[in-house]
Amino acid sequence: MKFMIASDLHGSAYYTRQLLDAFQREGADRLLLLGDILYHGPRNDLPKDYAPKQVIAMLSEIKDKILCVRGNCDTEVDQMVLPFPILADYAVIPVGNQLMYCTHGHHFNVNALPPMQKGDILIYGHTHVPLKDVMDERACLNPGSVSIPKENSWHGYMTLEGTHFRWIDFGGSLHMEWNAN
Repeated sequence: MKFMIASDLHGSAYYTRQLLDAFQREGADRLLLLGDILYHGPRNDLPKDYAPKQVIAMLSEIKDKILCVRGNCDTEVDQMVLPFPILADYAVIPVGNQLMYCTHGHHFNVNALPPMQKGDILIYGHTHVPLKDVMDERACLNPGSVSIPKENSWHGYMTLEGTHFRWIDFGGSLHMEWNAN
């Protein structure tokens, strides 16, 4: 199974379109969203083409392929308009012999790990900065932001196929890769 992993859409119709185009090109089976789907938050400027209603319509078309966790900008009101679950604080997904702990990142992140065993993988967003860090046989990975990248990073996503992760921008350029084996 191939996953596309993305975070921090923040209501940008422009970048959500790019994400869904990339989802088609990648031939991914599932889209794992790490939160902050519709609202831009009080600390961020409005993203390009801020149009949450359009984002709702676009994501609704692939609702059966989306797995999602709650971001710090996601609320019960957002759940009322989205046809897939968004309010789980985390998800745990098997990847080979390891577990992948998926969360938004405002509680658990590289500086505050959840209970993880050696070999497990933490996937989170929130910082808007792509990251690949392995400490004491525990991996922390961040896809960056779809709509509001920070620290001179790119608009993009990650893919996971088998145990192989790739960080890709919307132009199709590969920025990083890592094998979880």
